[in-house]
Amino acid sequence: MKTVKRIFKIIFFILLIPILYVVIAIIHGTMTDFVPEEEIELKVQQANKKEFIAESDSTLSFIIWNVGYGGLGEESDFFYDNGGFLTSKGKMVRASKENVEKNIQGAVDFLKNNPADFYLLQEVDFNSKRSYHINQYEKYNKILPNYTSTFSVNYRAPRVPLPVFEPWNVMGKMESGLGTYAAYMPSKAIRYQLPGEYPWPDRIFHLDRCAAFHHYPMENGKELIVVNIHNSAYDKGGTLKKQQMDYLKNKFQKEYQAGNYLVIGGDWNQRPSKAIASEFGGNKFDDPTGLVVPNTYFSDWQWAFDPDMPTNRALQNPYKKGESRINLIDFFLVSPNLNITAIEGINMDFKYSDHQPVKIEVSFATPSEKEVEDTDMDAEK
Repeated sequence: MKTVKRIFKIIFFILLIPILYVVIAIIHGTMTDFVPEEEIELKVQQANKKEFIAESDSTLSFIIWNVGYGGLGEESDFFYDNGGFLTSKGKMVRASKENVEKNIQGAVDFLKNNPADFYLLQEVDFNSKRSYHINQYEKYNKILPNYTSTFSVNYRAPRVPLPVFEPWNVMGKMESGLGTYAAYMPSKAIRYQLPGEYPWPDRIFHLDRCAAFHHYPMENGKELIVVNIHNSAYDKGGTLKKQQMDYLKNKFQKEYQAGNYLVIGGDWNQRPSKAIASEFGGNKFDDPTGLVVPNTYFSDWQWAFDPDMPTNRALQNPYKKGESRINLIDFFLVSPNLNITAIEGINMDFKYSDHQPVKIEVSFATPSEKEVEDTDMDAEK
């Protein structure tokens, strides 16, 4: 009888250990949860002498790219995209250091060889275990010595304990965010915390989504406002994105009504309504959520994307051209008082990231070319 009791005690303690581990991980995550203020002034690095933008400048160029923190090149899959919340199911939690270094070098080479006035990058790791604590933000700074830059953190956690039942293989320490680089000196740069959050305890291990607003003074007394964004993913039904889009719409409209010019770009984690799946790309279109930017969202503004070039690929498996599922979720929104002169999706065959860059060129419209109109925020068109 004593032997049976002893066996039951051993079984009880064996079962208790993983439960205690999960409880401790949740308590630790809750106590160390990054809770940013709604508005934070960003530090501007590498001061640039170009303080004003002249309306007479022929064009300004912008490149957006979610660089996938250096860990999501063509050879990668990802455990979370395979439903591996509890275990990795044999999928990648983090890439090898060799592949991370290869992907980061690919991003460095891209920035060197593709000149632009503004670079808006997402998933730039500052100090994360998943990318071997390589400071990618500073790496990109070094190859853009004449640019100003800001870093807007949207993922900060001392330890992300996923997958839950593989404590030896967790994502670990995380510090990542939006890196913005410009050939001009902003008068101010502000990080705005986007509304909406996942239920507890999920929210303590997810990104704190934000938008980085950069204000560049113009010689005509107005401002060019460049916004780097990265909206929520893993958002079933788009509940969080709707809150974020409504919040952003209000801010964009206020700036436009003040006579300012806006270029907004990044990873929206939804496709523009005019990017029709049946006409897109040529590979397998992957739109598992079906989420699109509503037609009523700034219908008189300009959505800019390359309809023939995918910007994102699925991570269930390593990339295989012609077979991997693809999508278009990285694009620009441009205010009506600017002219779009060029838009191009840049094909890299997803070699260095699960996203691809997009480049746009804009010019300033004169009043005779395009009259600034007030937009009714509540109008249903």
